[in-house]
Amino acid sequence: MAVERRQRKSPASKEDARAAKAEAAKLVGDHPAVNGIGITRADGGYGVKVNLLDDADDVRALLDRIDVAPVRVEVVGPIAKSAGL
Repeated sequence: MAVERRQRKSPASKEDARAAKAEAAKLVGDHPAVNGIGITRADGGYGVKVNLLDDADDVRALLDRIDVAPVRVEVVGPIAKSAGL
């Protein structure tokens, strides 16, 4: 499953990533294909990672609006509890 990354000129701070995460949540948090939004290490700083159940071009298009921090989008499929937990 491919991970999409966009490059920035300078590393984003944790504060930038938090702002970008909040913006991502507003833009796509209620989309049925989104199953997680978090902060991750990216490009020497911090960024946002959006996990999807399946590929959703409309989610990717909306996330292109975020330029405060890098945004990574990955199709991870459904999240399920492990049998051993």
